[in-house]
Amino acid sequence: MDYTLTQFAKLFPEINLALGAGIMVFARFLGMMQFAPGFNRKELPMLARLSLALIITIVTTSIVKPPQIPDNASVILCLLLNYMFGALIGYITNCIMAAISAGGDMINTQMGLSSAMVLDPTTRVQTSILGNLFTLIGVIIFISIGGLYWLIEAFIRSFEIFPAYGVNVPLDKIVNIDYLVLITSNIFLVGMQIAAPVLLATLGQDIILGTISKTAPQVNVFQMSFLFKPVMGALILVWILPMLINVITDYLYTFSNIF
Repeated sequence: MDYTLTQFAKLFPEINLALGAGIMVFARFLGMMQFAPGFNRKELPMLARLSLALIITIVTTSIVKPPQIPDNASVILCLLLNYMFGALIGYITNCIMAAISAGGDMINTQMGLSSAMVLDPTTRVQTSILGNLFTLIGVIIFISIGGLYWLIEAFIRSFEIFPAYGVNVPLDKIVNIDYLVLITSNIFLVGMQIAAPVLLATLGQDIILGTISKTAPQVNVFQMSFLFKPVMGALILVWILPMLINVITDYLYTFSNIF
C-alpha cells in the first residue's frame, strides 16, 4: 500500500499536492463550522454540513495554491493546528453574537421568565426562551446581511496568515488582544442597549407597584407582578422589535471589517 501511494505521488505530483492541501482545508473549515454562527446550528443535517464543507474545500483549494508538503511535516499536528485555527475564527464570530443572546437573557429575567428554560441544541445547555429567540434573530440578520460570505472570505484569507502546513502559530497576527477584549466587553454593553427599553418599562412598573403596596397594603402586589410583568414586557418587545432589528444590524455591520 505504501509503495502504491509513493508511486502515485511520483506519477501525479499535482494531484498529490491538491489532496494533501484539501485535507488541511477541510479540517480548518470543520473547526470554523463548530463555532461560527449559521454553520454551527444543529438543526442543519450533518450530511448537508459535510457536503458544504466539501464544496468549500474544493473551491478554496483551487483558489489557494497548494504548497509543497514539507519533508518533516507531521500530518496529525498540521490537522490539529488547522482545526484549532478554524475554531478560533468561529469563536471570535460567536463572541460577537453572544451580545445579542445576552440582551435576550436580560429581558427574560426582568420579565419574570427565569424558570422557563429550554435546551439549546447548538450549545447543549439550558437557555432562556427570549435568549434563544434573540439568538435566532441575530443569526437570521447575520445571514441576511451577508455574514456567511464574510466568514468564507475570512476563511480564504486565513491561509495568507497561517499556511496549511504551518507549525509556528503567529498569535500576534491572528489575534489582536485589544480587539478581542473590545468584542468580549461589548457583550454586556450591547446586551444592555438591546434590553434597555424593556428594563426601563418593567422598572417603572415596579415603582408603580411599590407605590400601590405602600398606599394600599391590602393589595397583593406580589401576585400582580407575576401577571403584569410578562404582559408589559411582551407588549414593549413587540413595539420596539423593528428598532431592535435595526440596532442589531448596525451592531453587526460595525464588526464587518474584522472578516
